Amino acid sequence: MTRSLRLLAAAAAIVWMPAAANADWKPVEKIEHYRVSGSSGIDLYRSIGANGPQVGVGRAIAFTDFKLLWSRDYRPQPDGSCTLVSARPSLTIIYRLPKASGDMPAATRRLWETFVTGVAAHEKVHGEFIVDLVKAIEATSVGLSAPNDPDCQKVRAELQSRLGPLSQEQRRRSREFDQVELTDGGNVHRLVLALVNGG
Repeated sequence: MTRSLRLLAAAAAIVWMPAAANADWKPVEKIEHYRVSGSSGIDLYRSIGANGPQVGVGRAIAFTDFKLLWSRDYRPQPDGSCTLVSARPSLTIIYRLPKASGDMPAATRRLWETFVTGVAAHEKVHGEFIVDLVKAIEATSVGLSAPNDPDCQKVRAELQSRLGPLSQEQRRRSREFDQVELTDGGNVHRLVLALVNGG
């Protein structure tokens, strides 16, 4: 979705016609756990550091990913134009979260439950950003039309040119959210400190 195309002068004639987007789809949400263990908060946090999902060059506490497929209906029109009349997403959001195994003291168990509940809530916001992205793609897709496009190639290229900026916006929102949540005093930072320091 990061691919961007240069618009040629001829492409300036491509128009977007407002149309009602399908609002009846819902994302499928899946939770994948990775195992951690420990009898104290610091032990559990160290286990997260050893077993958490690999993101970039390091490991994360949790991670949200998604799979997105589209069913699109491009229709050539009698006047030689082509219109994208429908675009239905199939979205699966995958949350990767830690799950503690083994015995731990009751006080540590309470700290852990508070921690993992807070982390899951944080990841859920990333899931909402992904849903917003898909809705934005849907809104910019349905009704998109290009003249002199009997093979529906111009309208496909125009749609592709719009996807990159939408994807970049979703990533920007996620980065800014993480920056607030993970820096000193942020919600996730406080959750980590509470787990590691025992309250």
